[in-house]
Parts: sequence; C-alpha cells; structure tokens
Amino acid sequence: MDCTHRNIVDSLVTSYHEVGDINHFESGNLPSKRTIIGTCEQLLQVLFPGYHDEDPIPADELEMITGERIATIIETFEVEIAKSLRLRDEEKGEHHDGLTKQAHQLVCQFLSDLPEIRQLLHTDVEAAYEGDPAAKNFDEIILAYPCIEAIAIQRCAHCLYELNVPLIPRIMTEYAHSLTGIDIHPGAKIGSHFFIDHGTGVVIGETCVIGNFVKLYHGVTLGARNFPKDENGRIVKGTKRHPNVEDHVVVYPHATVLGGKTVIGKSSTIGANVFLRESIPADSFVTTVGEELSIFNKVTGEVVASGDVED
Repeated sequence: MDCTHRNIVDSLVTSYHEVGDINHFESGNLPSKRTIIGTCEQLLQVLFPGYHDEDPIPADELEMITGERIATIIETFEVEIAKSLRLRDEEKGEHHDGLTKQAHQLVCQFLSDLPEIRQLLHTDVEAAYEGDPAAKNFDEIILAYPCIEAIAIQRCAHCLYELNVPLIPRIMTEYAHSLTGIDIHPGAKIGSHFFIDHGTGVVIGETCVIGNFVKLYHGVTLGARNFPKDENGRIVKGTKRHPNVEDHVVVYPHATVLGGKTVIGKSSTIGANVFLRESIPADSFVTTVGEELSIFNKVTGEVVASGDVED
C-alpha cells in the first residue's frame, strides 16, 4: 500500500470530486458549530447567572457582566445567523442583500425573549424539585440535573426555530443531546413545569406538543408512526407526525408513544414499556398485561379498552 503524502492527498481530492453532497466548497461559509456551542454555554450563563461561572458574580457588577455577555452573544450570533440565512438562500438558488441587518433583527428578537424563557425555566426547576424526592435544593437541580441543561437549550433553540432561523436551532439541540442523552427537537412545543427524570434516551420529535406539568422518565419516545411519501416516493416534509401530550401527564420509563394524531389526555399515566399508537381520554392509566394493552380510567377504575389497540 502506497502511504505517501502526495498519493493520500490526490486520492482524497479525487474522492471530493466523485462523491458529492458531503462536500461544501466554492460557496458561502457555513455556521460554525464550535461558535454555536460556545454561544449555548454563554446563554446558560445568562439564563442561570452564577451557576455556570468559575468566579462569583458580585451583585453590584451584575448589570455590567450581563451587558458584556449580551454584547458578545449579539456579535457572534449575528455572524452565524447571517451564514445560515445565506446558506438557505443558496439552497433555493436565491440571493438577498441585507442578511447582516436581518440577522441582527433576529438576534435582538431572540434575546428579548430570554426573560420569558427564564420564567419557564424557573417552573421546570420547580417541577424537578417537586417531582424528585432525591432533590435536595434548586442548586443541585440547576448544576447537576441533565434535563435542566437540555430543556434550557431547547427552549432557546425553539425560539430561534419559531423565528425561522435555519440550521442553528438543530445544532443547539444536538449539542444538548450529546451532553445529556436527551434528544428534543427544537420544533417541539413544551409548556411550563416540564420535568424529565434521569433523562437518558428520551426522544421528543419535531411536531410534539407538550402541555403543562408533564413528567417523563428515561427512555421515553414521543415519535412518528410513519412517514407519508409523495408520488415520487419522497418523504413529505412538514406534516404533523408526533403526538400531543396534555397537562399533568406522566410517562414512565421506556414507553413509546407514536403518531401525529395521537393525543394523551390530561392527567393520564402511561406505564413503563407501553407501546401506544392511539389517543387515550383524560384520566387514563395505560399498562401492558403480557402482550396486551390495557387502558383504565384512573377515577372510576373502569376498563376503557384492552387488547391490541390500533388507530
């Protein structure tokens, strides 16, 4: 085998020309994954001041430090969002001027939502404290619980997703996924007081809508049942593929709930290892007995359905 430097370079360059679609040259620069990850870390410092810092933050310096951090985020995020907008236009075969100005407006709009995101995150920390008897205090939850980091980044990414910022929201949530083992698509809509206990292996799809006071355990999947295709056999994008979970629902470990038409009624409980593909009414308890699915009303104890349940 010839292992000379020249031959390796030549064979790689040949591969670049022969194997397309996984190269990106002779076009605009892509958003920097490393910079976006750094911005995620800066956002955590802004959202939870003092919890992601090496040194304590004096109260009389809080405004100055916050101002410096916001200025840094504006400067770096503007550049990355402008890159993502340019990439989107290139894919459409379009060209628009003023992308830097548009990126600045999007960053300012996003940052103006941070106080509201902090309000939601406060409810998430409360839910973790109330939902886990092992939790000693808020400090432990913010510093040690992976769900808080994953949810914080997802809530920020969701804001950008709603602003139609391309690519960057997905980079943010995949970074959180790599850190925590919790995979939440930036498109998922999540209400207040959201808690994921343990968290490892949780998957929440793009078109999920999750209500308030919902608790998930590790290994839960809120996923798609199937992927409709067009007349050419290509997957149709933008359809409702993932379930809705209403208020006060608990989903126990390794349960799988699939389908864009599936609705988990409020105050229901999904037992461990349940595989569910149909909607259930409010106040239901869903469990498996052997290979059969059983649905009970939690209030009356009445059996709502049993057997192999299909849409």
